[in-house]
Amino acid sequence: MKKETAPPKPVKDEKSKAKLVYKLDEVCRLTGVDAATLTAWEGEFPFLSAGLTGSGEKFFRQQDVAIIARVRELMDMKTLTVAGIKRRIEDEFGLGRSNPVHPERLRKTLNSVRDELQDIVSKLDGGPKKKA
Repeated sequence: MKKETAPPKPVKDEKSKAKLVYKLDEVCRLTGVDAATLTAWEGEFPFLSAGLTGSGEKFFRQQDVAIIARVRELMDMKTLTVAGIKRRIEDEFGLGRSNPVHPERLRKTLNSVRDELQDIVSKLDGGPKKKA
């Protein structure tokens, strides 16, 4: 089993460390991932999404750049599926998965839906009947 490594730092010099956002071309240069692949990854990984400027230009946060670099690293290793990469990124970067619904709340909601459906069925069954 391989030793887990910390997420890579995408920034190299002091000037870059101060940046909060990166343009698409900067992200491509820093991570070695082309723009088309980044667009595809945005659809594949829900935690990865670029912002848009008023002129429609994409930009990414520092954390997004680190995630992109890590996704590329994991893809290059070819040991995990896309689902495995998603889970690994969520765990490494502390990205919360959707909160599960409390079972009692879910039960109440389902009972309410069932009751409404039963009301609809009874209204349909008790509606005006055609005379033969």
